[in-house]
Amino acid sequence: MPKDIKVAISADFLTAFARLPRGVQGKVTDFVNKLRKNPLASGINYEKIRQGADKKMCSARIDDTYRCIVVRQPESGVFLLLWVDHHDEAYEWAVRKKCDVNPNTGAIQVYEVQTVKETAADYNIKPSVFGSLKDKDLLSLGVPQVQLDFVKAITDKEELYAAEGSLPGDAFEYLSLIAEGIEAEEVIQMAKEEAASSNPAEDFASAFNAPATLKSFVVVDGEEELMRIMAEPLEKWRVFLHPTQQKIVNSRYSGSARVLGGAGTGKTVVAMHRAKHLASGLEDGKKILVTTFTANLAADIKDNLKKICSAEELKKIDVIHLDAWVGQFMKNNDPDVRIGYDEDIKSLWEKALKEAGTDLNFNEKFYEEEWNRVVIAGGGLTLEEYLKAKRTGRVRGLNKRQRTLVWRVFESYRSLMNENKIRDINTAMYETSQRLKEENSCPVYEHIIVDEGQDFSDNSYKLLRTLAGDSRPDDIFIVGDSHQRIYRNHPTLSKCGINVRGRSSILKINYRTTEEIRAHAFAMLDGISFDDLDGGFDPGDKCRSLTHGEKPIIKAFDDEKEEADFIIGEINRLKESGIELNDICLTARTKKLVDEYISRISKAGIRSFAIKRNKTDDRAFDGLRAATMHRVKGLEFKYVFIAAVNDKIIPHSSAIDRTSPLSEAESLTAEKCLLYVAMTRAQKGVYITSSGKKSEFLK
Repeated sequence: MPKDIKVAISADFLTAFARLPRGVQGKVTDFVNKLRKNPLASGINYEKIRQGADKKMCSARIDDTYRCIVVRQPESGVFLLLWVDHHDEAYEWAVRKKCDVNPNTGAIQVYEVQTVKETAADYNIKPSVFGSLKDKDLLSLGVPQVQLDFVKAITDKEELYAAEGSLPGDAFEYLSLIAEGIEAEEVIQMAKEEAASSNPAEDFASAFNAPATLKSFVVVDGEEELMRIMAEPLEKWRVFLHPTQQKIVNSRYSGSARVLGGAGTGKTVVAMHRAKHLASGLEDGKKILVTTFTANLAADIKDNLKKICSAEELKKIDVIHLDAWVGQFMKNNDPDVRIGYDEDIKSLWEKALKEAGTDLNFNEKFYEEEWNRVVIAGGGLTLEEYLKAKRTGRVRGLNKRQRTLVWRVFESYRSLMNENKIRDINTAMYETSQRLKEENSCPVYEHIIVDEGQDFSDNSYKLLRTLAGDSRPDDIFIVGDSHQRIYRNHPTLSKCGINVRGRSSILKINYRTTEEIRAHAFAMLDGISFDDLDGGFDPGDKCRSLTHGEKPIIKAFDDEKEEADFIIGEINRLKESGIELNDICLTARTKKLVDEYISRISKAGIRSFAIKRNKTDDRAFDGLRAATMHRVKGLEFKYVFIAAVNDKIIPHSSAIDRTSPLSEAESLTAEKCLLYVAMTRAQKGVYITSSGKKSEFLK
């Protein structure tokens, strides 16, 4: 027996473990810990699988009723936990399975062998989905040699997805991408690149160097880690990363880096694991900033980092949304000045317009955007600089006289900010950057990680550039997706001193939603051009989901009562089918609407938990989740109800800026993206309902 023992748990094992009664789970955890300490201990009773396809596979006794399925390779010191179930069901699961190292990919694979013999003979009846692929192509995708005929017998997507349990996970994923329309050459190249990142494996021990193995297996190094894994068996994002994600997390970048990906591709997961990875190698006294656009998302990330990071790693990570960071800095340096929002700032612009007394027929919204997008974004321009400034993206042209009069309003606004000791967030960010530079106190952070990067403004990124100091390896790491831009910021990283050329990645696999939900949500954005956060174009059409289900259910009703009755009926039906209430979310455009639906469902006897701006989800509470569409960003549920998708509600009449054609187009796109975000929170099913006149987006 080698000195280096590896006991690894598969993702399938955790799925099976999660279904067990809580008392049995405790026994299984004790067994795994015992196995981890000494897999050859006399108290571990291994039994051969009678007529099993794989002689390395056996069962191990948990108690009189339950068994674990274990693969043993004593010569390499590896013991793999594959499944746990009732005695008969465990044997039935194991009898057809094989577990081997794939010679082409170097990954450990678990697959079914007898299914091949039962179905392969019929593969000439219909054209094969993969008929254009040669055997060497299928082998490079991780298809085992003994399953080549079986794969070539698959004639449609439905047959492929029905065979998921028979195929190795990595091979199934690649085949699914091809079946969903991704070019075979692109997928084959992806598989070859992932296989090339590891050396050929001769046994299970060396196979743990293959990224595809770590997607499905985790080596348990200590009791503390084991307890953390077994406590939340369904939160697999904490343990297993796709090879593409793992490569991004572990990469050493020569400067800033950007990661794009559609909803559900795991961008936030990558960002959090990146923070853990960097923190593990960071010397004491240095810090990492993990930031996002809103307070609630920052709180969610902070809670989730606690699940994957050690206490020492957490000490090195600050998690805070950027506005709050600026607010804290201002409070520490000038306690009398505060950041103002919404009505506070609107009031200042109205007063500035009256004081300036110009004859220009521009409203306060024009001046506010001109200030944020031209003056502050340009580095706090002077009048002389403003008269010469390029106003890229601003529809309304201004001559020299008009610019001079506009500047008069800006002077009044700046005076009123000083007088009232208040700053809008963009001015606050600019002044914070200037102060940090004057004090020569940068870098403040060794590494900065940005989640939801599409929602940040140019001013935000300029501040982050200041906080990170001069460009250096691994300084700023940004994840985002412009298809989820629900605020009207359009950053261009290169203009903010952040160069990501040659250091960009795209995540293409949606792990959250079904393909039916993803495709329907994405189709809603058809015809809209989206950027890549750096002036380029992001079509977003490379993303695919690997699960299938029902198409979104869209229902229109005559009145609110009919709509509410339908929603309540469907919630009760889902509950009766075994879906937990806390796996269902009801969302609407405004807080007022959410409160109204909470009242209706409460009267129907359905418990609910309102997720609010400064209140994160308490998963221990048993009840339906309810939140505004803005608040559900970053969350996920099995089923989502999007209610009151009515005319003037979505798009919301108050959210549409009609001061210029560009502003109107931007705000309409933001409202469409908001509906897209709400739909893509759903893993299995989404309901979209309306009452009265339905939203123009549903037509």
